[in-house]
Amino acid sequence: MASSFIDAYSGRVPLSMPRAAAVTAPRTDLDLAEALTKVSPKAQAKAKATATDFEAMFLNSMFSQMMSGVKGEGPFGDTPGTGVWRSMLTEQYSKNFAKAGGVGISDDVFRTLIMQQAKSSNSSSNSGSNSGSNSGSNSGAGNGKA
Repeated sequence: MASSFIDAYSGRVPLSMPRAAAVTAPRTDLDLAEALTKVSPKAQAKAKATATDFEAMFLNSMFSQMMSGVKGEGPFGDTPGTGVWRSMLTEQYSKNFAKAGGVGISDDVFRTLIMQQAKSSNSSSNSGSNSGSNSGSNSGAGNGKA
């Protein structure tokens, strides 16, 4: 049955059919998985909220640009109150889009925030544990070992 569907398009697969790459499961980000073990759940929730808010701000900017040239009657008309109404509308659109998954910006922002927090927590725990051990290991520095 699938061959008759493809044959109808002269052997070409229509754009609406999913490709193999789109059907496969997303690749696991091992660096993020490791970083998530180093960051508290409370900090993860705060980073997720911050990333979603950032994406909402970005989308609000995009929607504002999109709506700036719209003219017409009713809520899209050119009246004195339209600007305020339109800004509130675009703000709500952007918040709803970001909460529904957005365009993918929040995922990258979340990953960056978690990686930075894991790195800072890792470096702060290493500096605290290394400060006492370094003083004892440096006393034998003149023994010819490199």
